[in-house]
Amino acid sequence: MNFIETRGNDGKLPLKVSFSEAILNPISSFGGIYSPESLPDLGEAFLGEHLSADYKTLARDVLNAFEIDIDAAVIDEALSLYDAFDDSTNPVPVVKVKDDLYVSELYHGPTRAFKDMALQPFGIVLSSLAQKRNENYLILAATSGDTGPAALETFKNRANVQVACMYPDGGTSDVQRLQMVTEGAKNLKVIGIHGDFDDAQSALKRLLGSDSFKQQLQEKKIYLSAANSVNFGRIIFQTIYHIHSYLELVRQGAIELGEKVYLNVPSGNFGNALGGYYAMQMGLPVEKILIASNNNNVLTEVINTGAYDLRKKSVIATTSPAMDILKSSNIERVLFDLLGAERTRELMKQLDEQKHYQLEADELAKLQAIFTADFCNDSEGKDYIKEAFATGYLMDPHTATCFKAYDTCRDKPLKTIAYSTAEWTKFSPVIANALTGEVDTHDLDALQSIAREAKIEIPAVINDLFSKEIAQSSVIDKESIEAEIHAFL
Repeated sequence: MNFIETRGNDGKLPLKVSFSEAILNPISSFGGIYSPESLPDLGEAFLGEHLSADYKTLARDVLNAFEIDIDAAVIDEALSLYDAFDDSTNPVPVVKVKDDLYVSELYHGPTRAFKDMALQPFGIVLSSLAQKRNENYLILAATSGDTGPAALETFKNRANVQVACMYPDGGTSDVQRLQMVTEGAKNLKVIGIHGDFDDAQSALKRLLGSDSFKQQLQEKKIYLSAANSVNFGRIIFQTIYHIHSYLELVRQGAIELGEKVYLNVPSGNFGNALGGYYAMQMGLPVEKILIASNNNNVLTEVINTGAYDLRKKSVIATTSPAMDILKSSNIERVLFDLLGAERTRELMKQLDEQKHYQLEADELAKLQAIFTADFCNDSEGKDYIKEAFATGYLMDPHTATCFKAYDTCRDKPLKTIAYSTAEWTKFSPVIANALTGEVDTHDLDALQSIAREAKIEIPAVINDLFSKEIAQSSVIDKESIEAEIHAFL
């Protein structure tokens, strides 16, 4: 399968590239990204054939359907990392929380967040490609809290790869920060910046598109790639758990094969939702995809009104910080799929230069045929956390935003799959406040409080963070990022 450019071709890059080229060089002409030229058919026949398949078998067959140019042995090695998740036979349990609401728990990997689902295998794939080519790569990562720990975990000590990870200082939870700054592998660099996630992501995109930066790296015989979801190597693995979650509902007797469901996705950079979109386009029986946002509700606005307007907006700090994002990268791939490269380039240029764009009525209709959206404020989110806990379900504040979309966005009595993107341990002060009213300065106090309240243990991988040595201490102005990376290399 080939991959093509979301903003068209500038005459300098190939018209089409392979999967391996797309993940090694994820930025395309005019600052665009890569999308698949076509999608395989994974409809009812494929689903029926995989009703008894385990997660790794399903994943392998989805990847094979894309005909990616990765050796089968590498794919097997990459997928074997799911064996180290909490349940090696089912890395993504799907839990019933209401009669028609099921939660797909994506956080049972090593860093306790959904990014492990894609980044664990992705690390093997990219490192193997680098070794096969006898090339060295610098992998850039910008994180609002979950991509960073997952990228550092998957790439640490891997051959032919170095990682520079940028995070907004003060914009993550204690646990997320500790997961990054206690990583001491020599091939990892963690950089806190004075700014927000959009600043970190803008720096990442600027460096990925900078000829001078690439030239300086090549003088050191280093090539450049990225671990963020601008890289389709992330997205391809994120399609799989949507298919798995649907099959789990069939296995549990909640639905019949072929029956439509709602997918309910907490959304910031839109990679998780994009995986659901591609699954739907490949034949997964989905009525609509419900997009749940927090007070940084640009996605709600663009889906409901067609206006993507950043002119009077700045990032708002919320209790669901992994979604504190205004410039959502992966909406571009949906625009490309629905509207084509020329219109996508026009819209993204307007957003980059004028900080807004407006979809035409027919364009908005295409978007609304697939997506519906609402946002959940902090107070509402805490209420949903408390309400769910009273019925026996403990969830994080990002998952809580899905409960708002569940209440407001459905117009048919269909089963709904909500996606839980992080374990309760990642955002414990918010949860403790929701459950008991207490205000904790430090995550450890909140973790202990929740553990007592819920009568559960704090996972050792989280508890041990608080006694680990700090290995990464850089916190800099965003203007100094490039110099800091060069000093690391």
